[in-house]
Amino acid sequence: MALEVISKEMRAIGFDAPGGPEILGVARVPIPVVRPDEVLIRVHAAGVNRPDALQRAGKYPPPPGASPLLGLEVSGEVVQVGAEAEHLLLGQKVCALCNGGGYAEYVAVPGGQCLPVPDGYDMTEAAALPETLFTVWTNLFERAYAVEDDTVLVHGGTSGIGTMAISLCNLFGVRIIVTCGSDEKCQQALDWGAHHAINYRAQDYVDEVKAITQGRGVQAVLDMVGGDYLARNLKCLDVEGRHVSIAVLGGVKAEISIVDIMTRRLTLTGSTLRPRSNVFKGLVADEIARNVWPFVEQGRLRPAMDRVFALEDAAQAHARMEAGEHFGKIVLRVAEG
Repeated sequence: MALEVISKEMRAIGFDAPGGPEILGVARVPIPVVRPDEVLIRVHAAGVNRPDALQRAGKYPPPPGASPLLGLEVSGEVVQVGAEAEHLLLGQKVCALCNGGGYAEYVAVPGGQCLPVPDGYDMTEAAALPETLFTVWTNLFERAYAVEDDTVLVHGGTSGIGTMAISLCNLFGVRIIVTCGSDEKCQQALDWGAHHAINYRAQDYVDEVKAITQGRGVQAVLDMVGGDYLARNLKCLDVEGRHVSIAVLGGVKAEISIVDIMTRRLTLTGSTLRPRSNVFKGLVADEIARNVWPFVEQGRLRPAMDRVFALEDAAQAHARMEAGEHFGKIVLRVAEG
């Protein structure tokens, strides 16, 4: 079922071989053919995320069956639905978690991974919600079991993940400590709602966390650094604390004390989102629709927005993200509307 006549080709961001941001350019590619459980979205905007840069650099290949194009989240209008997808989605403005392919004029997405964009909600902001929202919800609130009155530590406080974690913690009564790479970024995080911000270049974040929590430690850590941060993170945890790894930007190996894990009954876990099944992602979307989306509809949950680039300026967007100067989300505008 289609809303409009769709041509066979579209503009998308492509590259010929792995490399730096400069390899990204506009290409003409076939418009995706929807599978029975998918919808076709005419894209308004696409969020830019760290996994996109890793894939561009040849370090994070798409999972089997996913689009080889970059882009893990979009906003736009559903213009076609597959035979098994929810037909009521046709014509609706949605934002969606993609399995790939978001840096394009059209993208095919499993229908269960779409969420409705409320009337009056900025579509560019809507494109910046899904990836970080799904990631923080599944890892901090499900895997780390963060609940009201807990205190958590999140690294990368001014990143898309960090700013979304700050927002959700404030909505659900969780106190949040973040780390940042400068005093300026610490102030940005505090202004966004973090309860405490630690400049990890100037302070030992382990000592600071202990001081902030009166020696007790935090109930959960959300970590995207890995490497030698893991052992230090464990020192920040309270008894029965939970540590969740979601990336390894600082290294894939760590040396830790097993005895410390045993005696303090710590839990170490982690996850990656993109390779998970469409069924799993659909279940997460349902949980977010019930527990988080009312805040979106009320205008109480909006992403921290850094800068919006035109689709053809994707290379500049990637360069800005990799320079680490951004605060919140970087987004590509694909179409007006």
